[in-house]
Amino acid sequence: MKKLELGQSCLSWIVAKLKETDSSHQAFADAIDREFASALFHRSLRSTLTVQLMRISELPRPSPERLLRQVQAEESKRWGARLKIFLGYAPGVGKSYRMLDEARRRHERGEDVVVGALQGQRSEEVQALLRNLELIARAESPEGEVVDVEAILHRAPQVCVIDPLAAKNPSGSRNEHRWQDVQEVLRNGISVLTSMNLLHVEEYKQKVQAITGKDTAETIPKSFLLAADEIVIVDVPPDLCLWRQGEKPTATGINNQQERKLSELRELALLLTAEVVDAQLESYVHAHGIEPVFGTHERFLVCMTPHSDALAMIESGKRNKERFQGDLYAVYVCEPGQSRKDGAKIRRYLQTAEQAGATTEVLESDDPIAAIVGFARQNRITQIFIGNSDHQTWRERLFGDPVLRLIRAADGIDVRVFPH
Repeated sequence: MKKLELGQSCLSWIVAKLKETDSSHQAFADAIDREFASALFHRSLRSTLTVQLMRISELPRPSPERLLRQVQAEESKRWGARLKIFLGYAPGVGKSYRMLDEARRRHERGEDVVVGALQGQRSEEVQALLRNLELIARAESPEGEVVDVEAILHRAPQVCVIDPLAAKNPSGSRNEHRWQDVQEVLRNGISVLTSMNLLHVEEYKQKVQAITGKDTAETIPKSFLLAADEIVIVDVPPDLCLWRQGEKPTATGINNQQERKLSELRELALLLTAEVVDAQLESYVHAHGIEPVFGTHERFLVCMTPHSDALAMIESGKRNKERFQGDLYAVYVCEPGQSRKDGAKIRRYLQTAEQAGATTEVLESDDPIAAIVGFARQNRITQIFIGNSDHQTWRERLFGDPVLRLIRAADGIDVRVFPH
């Protein structure tokens, strides 16, 4: 740098001396001056570009997993069609009416709406909504009627109503299930309005059966609902729902046991809706390259050590997972110099956690708190379960209470402490 400044000073002195002499020397000096200025400009430009390139290279790069999720989210929306599901917690809540009323309003706004399938029994209110909507006849087969997918694709409307969603097509049909017919319609750029009951969700079937005693062979995978663009829970008070189902009130009102069962179904439907909304949020942030921070779906993380009351934490996590239809995780951060006894305890805890339906993982880090918080952020954990002892070790006195460190680091995540 000093040599460059000395060279610049010498050149400036030579140019000044040349300008003091005759005109030819002055013209020569002006030429040197211009070349010198140009050299300085290009040198400055190169320096600026080098700095900018260095800054760009220092920017954080998205992980391959994040890029893959972003591509998948964009791929799922590339057809431009949207799926809207009207979910009822039980028959009689009015989901078909709500769905057809939506179709009517869209038709009145100028959208091209057709009806591809409807349930057999229709009330007067439903018949009134159908008067101004175009119906596409269902295709005949030896074993019954099916949605005429070919006719719908040939007609190519903007929106198609297909109700109900839970139906198994006769053998030899274009698709095995009606929800697969809906997928094909969506892939061809046609939006779909449809409805279904909670009983027909494959993953909720046993829970609903335990409450109502009813079973069904026509089910839809939860993954199909999680891919929906919008889900509307059609909700009415349990007594009105029972009245629509034909239950007659007694002198003390409608059966309290029946109302309790319907209330349990309503809670399950709300939890499922929250899970779908969480999936929609995750799809949105991935499609727009946003780093996800939180969600509406509950995710519990149990942090285990050989000296913690891990069994109690796992049991509590299992109860919360089942109550909120959430996800359960259990982690252990490796400790140096672990004894055989402690290792056996951890293996037993991990096995118990897996039996409780948890996703287990063993982390390796010199900083357990940073490892736990990093795992929690990556998996969008909403609650962390951690053990705490009344006795403070020399490590805790030196580096600080790990529970307090975790609470400070896990900003935005609830931390529940289990004493041991």
